[in-house]
Amino acid sequence: MQTQVVLTVAESKRLIARGLAVYEPLLRAKEDGILAIAKGTTNAYIVEEVLGVEIEKTGYVTGNTKPSTVDRAVAAQIGNRLPDVVIRKGEVLEGASITDVIGEMKQGDVILKGANAINYQEGVAALLIGHPTGGTIGAYIGTAVSKRINVITPCGLEKEVPVDLLAAADLVGDPAEQHRSSPALWAFPASLFTEIEAFDELAGVDAVPIAAGGIAGAEGSCRFLLYGDEEAVDRVLAVVEELAGEPPFVS
Repeated sequence: MQTQVVLTVAESKRLIARGLAVYEPLLRAKEDGILAIAKGTTNAYIVEEVLGVEIEKTGYVTGNTKPSTVDRAVAAQIGNRLPDVVIRKGEVLEGASITDVIGEMKQGDVILKGANAINYQEGVAALLIGHPTGGTIGAYIGTAVSKRINVITPCGLEKEVPVDLLAAADLVGDPAEQHRSSPALWAFPASLFTEIEAFDELAGVDAVPIAAGGIAGAEGSCRFLLYGDEEAVDRVLAVVEELAGEPPFVS
């Protein structure tokens, strides 16, 4: 049995957050080890689902992309105001950041870090890097790789780009040669968790993105073909109904 659904960007973020909140590797790290959630728009939804509380999501952001004509009052809503969420054996470590705990993290622990672009089929993600030492990921990636820490990249499929990200990263030139200052692009192999993985976790259905875009708030949306047995399809439609009307990240 199959069906089709359309998710706005905000609905996709909520779906991904709910899928990760029941994902076994994340649950295991949260209860028996360390779970660290880096700041980002999708990760703000994940914080809400993991902790079971609402937060000021616009305050759980570092870098972000906005229209050049965005209203100043709207832009002022977005910023790095909330502390990182780090959970050790079921308890939130107040005031702790990823860099505070990276030294004690080990294989099986989880770091959640979003992306600005992905190549889903190749399992590659990319981040825009403006900080001179690599920002958040620059502070922990070496340790995470060497200690086999599970770094998961939650990211909606609206960030799929139609070029080789590794090649694109090489095209971004020296800042001194640019007309105006622009961020670098860091591309890397990633353990992606998108709507596809979330649909599987929440309802046990297979998902195939078959169209994208729309109007009247559906700009950036993805249309998914979902298929599975009748019970699974019923479950997924109930999930989508719960997500319907998720407000935009910034309104």
